[in-house]
Amino acid sequence: MGAFGDQEATQVVHSITSTQLDEELVVLLDDSGSPIGTAAKATVHDAETPLHLAFSCHVVDAEGRVLVTRRALEKITWPGVWTNSFCGHPAPGESFEDAIRRRALFELGAELEAIEPLLPDFRYRAVDASGIVEHEICPVYRARLVGELQPNPAEVEEFAWTTPDALRAAALGTPFAFSPWLVWQLEQGA
Repeated sequence: MGAFGDQEATQVVHSITSTQLDEELVVLLDDSGSPIGTAAKATVHDAETPLHLAFSCHVVDAEGRVLVTRRALEKITWPGVWTNSFCGHPAPGESFEDAIRRRALFELGAELEAIEPLLPDFRYRAVDASGIVEHEICPVYRARLVGELQPNPAEVEEFAWTTPDALRAAALGTPFAFSPWLVWQLEQGA
């Protein structure tokens, strides 16, 4: 990444994107999934989170392993819980593919290729132990990692690569150890 070393470049990317996230908007939806407005991401997740647009992404490597991440302990919802590779919210007018690439760079310090839909109609509502609600229409995608990971510590506490079968067995066998949306995605064939 230019004149910066890898670690310095990642810090710059995370820093710039963190500033942009302070102003990030999410697309609010009605029950049928039609956009009805926007709200600041920083204000939308609470005990009465309105239905909004999001995405989940499962990242695979050249060996076919899938990346799982443990959410940073400072996350508002499900801190410290193991989940899919990363999630995010497309900005108003932003394509899912562009949002996925943007968020992958921010959360994982990584570039992706071969982005494809897995569960285009995935939708869920979940309440974490603190009472904060996630309420999303959240298409699920798979993408292939290009290069190395440089996770943002404000987003990712730790990560691991595993086989799809091992992930499915672990998540379905011990669902309390994983984010509810990951368990439901795996139950639906992700």
